[in-house]
Amino acid sequence: MAGLISEEAWGMLDGRAIFRYRLENGAGAYVELTNYGASLVSAVVPDRHGCLEHVVLGFPAAEGYLQDTCYIGATIGRFANRIANAEFSLAGSRYRLDANDGHHSNHGGSDGFDKQLFEATVDGDTVTFSLHSIDGQGGYPGNLELAVSYRWTETNELHIEYTGISDRRTVLNVTNHAYFNLSGGQRTIVDHHLCIDAAEIVETRGDHIPTGVLVPAGVHAFPGVTLRARMAHQGNHVRGLNHCYVLRPEPAGTLRQAARLADPVSGRVLDVCTTYPGLLLYTGDLLHSQQPGHWNRNYMPYDGLCLECQYFPDSPNHPAFPSTVLEAGGRYHERIVYRFDTTT
Repeated sequence: MAGLISEEAWGMLDGRAIFRYRLENGAGAYVELTNYGASLVSAVVPDRHGCLEHVVLGFPAAEGYLQDTCYIGATIGRFANRIANAEFSLAGSRYRLDANDGHHSNHGGSDGFDKQLFEATVDGDTVTFSLHSIDGQGGYPGNLELAVSYRWTETNELHIEYTGISDRRTVLNVTNHAYFNLSGGQRTIVDHHLCIDAAEIVETRGDHIPTGVLVPAGVHAFPGVTLRARMAHQGNHVRGLNHCYVLRPEPAGTLRQAARLADPVSGRVLDVCTTYPGLLLYTGDLLHSQQPGHWNRNYMPYDGLCLECQYFPDSPNHPAFPSTVLEAGGRYHERIVYRFDTTT
């Protein structure tokens, strides 16, 4: 059975329409998307008994996204994660960015891609969101044409593809900020099992700005252990994780296995594959939604975790890191695959 894509009007923003799209396969599993922030709204997949439940955090109404401050499900850009002191140099010019995280810029600034209304097109089994980001937006150089394509398969794989072209030399680092909870909201993520195919992490200071050094993952390694086993506990307080893992090198453009997340109770498994060189694990310590989500309540810390495939934070200020420079007329092309499955 061929996949089904449906579209519905979902709200308005400054006189422009917000839409929600559902991509459903023959087994009834589906994902939902919106052109606001090119966001992933839902992923509804079966557990080991065939019960369909929401496994990414999202909102049943557009208002949840308009009020959101946690980037729930959003496309992040122009630069995922932080740039130190909200500035970088490129081709002899210094660029000042929007400082929205203390002295630093985070996730493209306060007017990043997560706050933009994209144009949408449907072609066969794919929904593509397109955005024209003007020269100087957020402080970044170049008029950028970005396309974010989502495809949902009969085997419960969500394929995300990013392509971009700029008329000036610039930097670009785009990702998806989905929060996953494979229990369907029955439990927090602390007892999920996680495996990350990485032996090193990007060393950072207390404000999450890289020192420029890659260090052994050590106690932050995830060889298939629970999140709880790696999270610090101080009395009743839990300290979460926010680390960028250095994925094992592959030729440019090659999909590599980055991580596997599993919920032993439901039997659901998520495999993450990507062409990006890094994977940012964030356990949702500061998660607080302004509106009720799919589970009919506001989201709280550890209700979901992020596995953000991306380049390393603050890369424009660290020449030894994989380059995020996009040359004028050059083509940006990266992919992420979220593959949902079950174990017996």
